Amino acid sequence: MKCGVVVFPGSNCDHDCYHILSHILGQETHWLWHKEEVNLESFDLVVLPGGFSYGDYLRPGAIAGFSPIMNTITRFAKAGGKVLGICNGFQVLLECGLLPGALIQNQSRKFICKNVFVSIDNPDTDFTRSCGDNRVLEIPIAHHQGSYYIDPHSLSQLEENKQIVMRYCDADGNVSSSSNPNGSVGSVAGVTNEQKNVMGLMPHPERCADPLWPRTDGQIIFQSLISAS
Repeated sequence: MKCGVVVFPGSNCDHDCYHILSHILGQETHWLWHKEEVNLESFDLVVLPGGFSYGDYLRPGAIAGFSPIMNTITRFAKAGGKVLGICNGFQVLLECGLLPGALIQNQSRKFICKNVFVSIDNPDTDFTRSCGDNRVLEIPIAHHQGSYYIDPHSLSQLEENKQIVMRYCDADGNVSSSSNPNGSVGSVAGVTNEQKNVMGLMPHPERCADPLWPRTDGQIIFQSLISAS
């Protein structure tokens, strides 16, 4: 699989994503600079990493949405290319209109950095097919504006179209307000577009995918993409 990892000014999880894809999973991986409109025809996957693109000025992901690389990524996605946006990358995809909804300030008004549990709502996507029976994953989050919002009618449409890929839950897979760390509507942690080739999620799978670490649940997301390529 040929992968690209986007680098914005302020990205700080780009090397983590590159490390997992290239060094741990052995995939051909390239850097994609935010100022360049690269030809992505030969790529299988583009990853928009976490961090603080352009310093999160205006609002997270807003300025990055106008960067030259996003013109290319938008065309790539609309042609069926797979795009994964993690945390700030999720925010960028929302700003570009590649995914529905918005991300607002956490309900607590505080930055949250901890491990959380997520349940896989739709295991039948290119991002989740390697989950098997492992429907509850433990993955870290680290965000201040990670509360997913969408109006009730649109939320129902996401559920009907099976675009909600994962929700915050407890260790047993129970979804409730007490297991929702940031106040996201419907406890949503990750969604796809209608075609299901673009996914955004707030948890950081790249931070729990190296075998040297205690947990490797995040590998499932990347392994699913490799199997689908």
